[in-house]
Amino acid sequence: MAYIETRQLTVKYGEKVALRDVNIKIDQGSIVSIIGPNGSGKSTLVKAIGRSVKVSGGGIYFQDRDILSLGNKYLAKEIAVLPQIKRTPKDLSVENLVSYGRYPHLGFGKKLTRTDKEIVTWAIENTGLSQYSQRLLYSLSGGERQRAWIAMALAQKPNILILDEPTTFLDISFQVEILELIKELNKTLGLTVIMVLHDLNQAARYSDEIYVLSQGEVQHYGNPDSTIRENLLREIFKIEAHIYRDEISGCPYFIPYKIT
Repeated sequence: MAYIETRQLTVKYGEKVALRDVNIKIDQGSIVSIIGPNGSGKSTLVKAIGRSVKVSGGGIYFQDRDILSLGNKYLAKEIAVLPQIKRTPKDLSVENLVSYGRYPHLGFGKKLTRTDKEIVTWAIENTGLSQYSQRLLYSLSGGERQRAWIAMALAQKPNILILDEPTTFLDISFQVEILELIKELNKTLGLTVIMVLHDLNQAARYSDEIYVLSQGEVQHYGNPDSTIRENLLREIFKIEAHIYRDEISGCPYFIPYKIT
């Protein structure tokens, strides 16, 4: 039994079909990346899993239970979702932002308990932000700000972390910093990670499994070695590329040389 899966998942925006009969299976404790050309349905897929878009057909299952049958509060404790675009007041501190992650665990009108505050501190420490806890978000670098959002998600104490393009708008050093953090959290906390990535080489470096979407359908799934292939790069991404192997990381990578 898959930890989380979709079965014949279909999502429509009006008459437009964004996803068509999508089947994915994700094992507990794995890192799975969703890749594909622009408009292929990547963000729609993770939004559907996070229940932020309406499903038109098929279903999504968490431990073999229909996700639509699960209560919002229960699901918020199991799944943390970080969207691509985030809006918060600029005068919010890191500690205050991270504390929002505890809200699914609070009763109506209740304040943070001592345990909640300890978890907030734990989340800040695990994302390397202890020295920034009282800093305002606007004063942080892009990478530090993204760490703060991940800390907020950690404070939920979820089992699944969903990230929609977590490295967008970041310099390359911050991209690597965030992906290394995600990998470390997966390893040390056993988090199941589902993330949308644009950079195929990064997906190959940091994923256990990769799903390739095109025109709202799954065109390929498998490990990085089966994904970074000349025919797939040519057919789905319209590029010709030389493929190499990173012996240090044990993963393939490619350098494109021509658009098809």
